Amino acid sequence: MKSWIRLAPRLVREPDRLSMDRPRTICVVEDDPAIRRGLVDSLRFAGYSVLECADGDQARRTLLTADLDLVLLDVVLPRLDGLDFLPELRTARPTLPVILVTARGAEEDRVRGLRTGADDYVVKPFSSTELLARVEAVLRRSAERPTDVAAIDYPGGSVDFERREIRICGEVARQLTDTELALLRYLASNPGRAVARDELLQRVWGIDPRGVDTRTIDMAVVRLREKLTAGGGSVVVTVRGKGYMLGEAAEVRLR
Repeated sequence: MKSWIRLAPRLVREPDRLSMDRPRTICVVEDDPAIRRGLVDSLRFAGYSVLECADGDQARRTLLTADLDLVLLDVVLPRLDGLDFLPELRTARPTLPVILVTARGAEEDRVRGLRTGADDYVVKPFSSTELLARVEAVLRRSAERPTDVAAIDYPGGSVDFERREIRICGEVARQLTDTELALLRYLASNPGRAVARDELLQRVWGIDPRGVDTRTIDMAVVRLREKLTAGGGSVVVTVRGKGYMLGEAAEVRLR
């Protein structure tokens, strides 16, 4: 059976491309042997360590316990639907990067995957060059994510993620919406990095940023700042020409 992965004639990866001291470990979850072999060969050729899973039962055991840096998860699997399993995986391992691999081209499937917790997706057929570029981009974005964010402290106030509320001088001031909470969590999970508006649209709002007015992001930040500024300090700062990031005065507390 001919694989749909078009192998590039030569793919060179510099050893320090992600400042790694060891090869990153990627788990490939794919039931089709030919497709799985193509994915595994491409990743190993690029210098990654690779684990393989052929069905849902094996995937659940491996993904919930193994030491992994990223998962390539097929949407349709024997004994497991990738989209149905994703919430369980995200709850158990909230910072493990996941790229969905799917033949489904419908926008609603891609949006559901992103909203459920996937970091990115690739639609069959795709080239090994595209796959490796997406893997590298997701690993780079997630390289400094904390294990889990419990709270953000800033001058005069704090954000409690479990209670979904802002506290000013110890008193509850405002409640956070789902989107505001997700926005703050994503910025806190990417410390010291300006996150582009398109990335926020994709990862927080779960929509394809192409052709979407990014003022959606700007207005959401304005409303969030109005809730936060009663405590003083700049929690969400604008980086001109790049996007938004967590301010230096904000301190992230982990669980």
